[in-house]
Amino acid sequence: MEYLRNRALELLRLGAGVATASFHEQQEDAIQHIVEGRGKLLVVQKTGWGKSFVYFIATKLLRENNKGPALLVSPLIALMRNQVDAARRMGLQAEAIHSDNKSEHRRIEADFRNNDIDILLVTPERLGNEVFSTTVLAPMAARVSLLIVDEAHCISDWGHDFRPHYRLLERVIRNLPANMRLLATTATANDRVTNDLDSVLGPNLTVYRGDLNRSSLTLQTIRMPSQAERYAWLAEQLTTLTGHGIIYTLTVKDANRLAQWLKCHSIKVEAYSGETGSQREALEQALLNNEVKALVGTTALGMGYDKPDLSFVIHFQSPGSVVAYYQQVGRAGRALDSAYGILLSGEEEERINNYFIESAFPSRGEVDQVIAELEQAREGLSVYELMFRLNISQGRLDHTIDLLSLESPPPIVKVGPKYQLTTSVLSEGFWSRAERLTSLRCAEKQRMQEYVGLSS
Repeated sequence: MEYLRNRALELLRLGAGVATASFHEQQEDAIQHIVEGRGKLLVVQKTGWGKSFVYFIATKLLRENNKGPALLVSPLIALMRNQVDAARRMGLQAEAIHSDNKSEHRRIEADFRNNDIDILLVTPERLGNEVFSTTVLAPMAARVSLLIVDEAHCISDWGHDFRPHYRLLERVIRNLPANMRLLATTATANDRVTNDLDSVLGPNLTVYRGDLNRSSLTLQTIRMPSQAERYAWLAEQLTTLTGHGIIYTLTVKDANRLAQWLKCHSIKVEAYSGETGSQREALEQALLNNEVKALVGTTALGMGYDKPDLSFVIHFQSPGSVVAYYQQVGRAGRALDSAYGILLSGEEEERINNYFIESAFPSRGEVDQVIAELEQAREGLSVYELMFRLNISQGRLDHTIDLLSLESPPPIVKVGPKYQLTTSVLSEGFWSRAERLTSLRCAEKQRMQEYVGLSS
């Protein structure tokens, strides 16, 4: 036991790059809980606390004790790249499978099956992929020593950033060996989300919850209705604001326009969003290396992006909930004594956030149209074939199909490239949940606006 404690501390200092680093409260306890196989664990701790150290050190100790590899479910490519780098600094053989490294998928999957990888990172969508599940996960299920669910609030439809594919984890966990070690981590789980996670990840889920306060962060809210005012304010303030940071916008369009405006004023920034494509990794690295003053980004640069010395996070518009704001502003000041979170609230945020709320679920009409077309096609239809027949955008159609196929039991399933109806009927529970969550998010948006009113 003493050896494990000493080795864990040695790994912490190696990973942190600080010879005198010590564990935060509950970090060492969490590692010990996992390594000793005491059962499923949920860690709810503030951003910058070091949740990744818990699972990387535990993985390293398990591997040094001849246990099988770890599997880490992670939601964003930017986050996965940071995690792979952090794991490798600790001497772990780490690999990730995501949409930006498709040419490497077969090699990585083969290495994982051959036990040549210590920790494999996958998206929830990949975990639910039928081919991956059959050819990679199933052969290794009995050998995997630890399943890690990062940003676990994404599992809960009560959470601020619910990801439908995360719900697949409930089915995956149900089929895993009973003695499988499971660690779930998040910085943004309130009691409602924690209770939901207990029902999904349990039974017998142990919860370690810490103080979520960030004393190094100074928060300020400024109400500026027009975008022109905010453009001018940013162009002036970024020339005097010390350090480097992130400027969050609600839309891709605003990220691109604002970045272009700031560039025209000789401020070194770049736009970052889900549409940035192959340039994402280079932009993430540019901010890490302080080669840009800031990235102007959407939430694609949100969860888990790890630059401990970010000195500011500025919001061009108000997010849709206080919890989402906490998660995003928490990127700043992890390793600084002082950092700033500045919220610029504008008139268009109400319209944009309403759109996000209203488009979170398909309408009954959209679902009825999809079901009706599939009823007429015994061999099924691809997304493109459905688009040809329906007056629904690809984005809306993809989202509708995802939600229907992820229901349990699902009314539609994918067979090869096409979707087909099953014998199951979409339950009224789906629509009740949609109504409940829409109401919840409207209330959360209102609370965020109350915060803006109190702070500005």
